[in-house]
Amino acid sequence: MWYAIMSSDHEGSLDKRVAARPDHVARLIALRNEGRLLIAGPHPAVDSSDPGPAGFTGSLVVVEFPSLDEAQAWANEDPYIAAGVYRQVIVKPFNLVLP
Repeated sequence: MWYAIMSSDHEGSLDKRVAARPDHVARLIALRNEGRLLIAGPHPAVDSSDPGPAGFTGSLVVVEFPSLDEAQAWANEDPYIAAGVYRQVIVKPFNLVLP
């Protein structure tokens, strides 16, 4: 089943995000290499693909796991949580309709 992992950042956490990004992205690349990653990316704080110092407000990851519990466990281990970037993470089942 697909799961949407929707995360919200703490305000002012851009430096922490930048520092933890390599470990965060490595986990996503591993899922992509397993064919289990549909999409992943951050939400810019301003209407720009490069928000500069405005930073980001959170992230969205859509990934395949055998169960909601496994998706939640994976999300709970995100380096952005350990680094204090994310203030909230919500994991929900996701039905892919299009494309």
